[in-house]
Amino acid sequence: MQKGSNSCESTFLILCSFFKLHVQKLRKMKKIDICLSPEMIHLYDLKGKVAVVVDVLRATTCMVTGIAKGIPSITPVAHLEECKVLQEKGYIAAAERGGAKVDGFDMGNSPYSYMEAATTGKKVAATTTNGTLAITKSADADEIIIGAFINLEAVTNYLAAQDKDVVIVAAGWKGKFNLEDSLFAGALAEALEGQFEFADDASLAMKVLYLSVKHDLLGFLAASSHAKRLAKMNIQKDIEFALTPNQYDIVPVVRNGEIVKP
Repeated sequence: MQKGSNSCESTFLILCSFFKLHVQKLRKMKKIDICLSPEMIHLYDLKGKVAVVVDVLRATTCMVTGIAKGIPSITPVAHLEECKVLQEKGYIAAAERGGAKVDGFDMGNSPYSYMEAATTGKKVAATTTNGTLAITKSADADEIIIGAFINLEAVTNYLAAQDKDVVIVAAGWKGKFNLEDSLFAGALAEALEGQFEFADDASLAMKVLYLSVKHDLLGFLAASSHAKRLAKMNIQKDIEFALTPNQYDIVPVVRNGEIVKP
């Protein structure tokens, strides 16, 4: 009887030890949240976390491209007036509203324009409808990095090497949910699953959505509101470029108000 009792007690202690280790592992696992619009960012505690700002069409795609091609820095600003001041100081000024270039500025929001700007060696000041605002609103994060499909794998590897929770901030469209940014968030969540715990339902939902359409992102997003908006401007090549994954092995970061190489 004593022998059986000892055996049960040993088994119980082993199970308790295993459960304790499992709970500790869960507690230590990094967490990932998805903020589906900058208008919701007040609901998230960004302190001590990495914010991944994404505006697939097209701000963060442009920023990744520009930094990868050699632009020394890109200063994101929320307002046209701020961009104009920097333009007067010698910056190349990129300004977009509603998908179109704003008159009086050097360029709009095309990754191909950023490629050309990179050949000048000059700094860039940028203001866009959604992307630069999302960066500004993420200021409380411990670190802000710039994500897009064109550097998805690089962002995945960068975050996996960090010991911090992550909030993916989708730029959306004028404060509203949009598909392309949320699909990127789902792609990143899927890539990080196993190393990160999903802290909200948005992460699970966007992962499932991404997995269901990843075989034809371009075809699926052709029906999205912003893709239709941009298609009317005859910039299909920008859309195709933005949805081609892993073109650059670089993760631009925001340092002292400027987007630079890490």
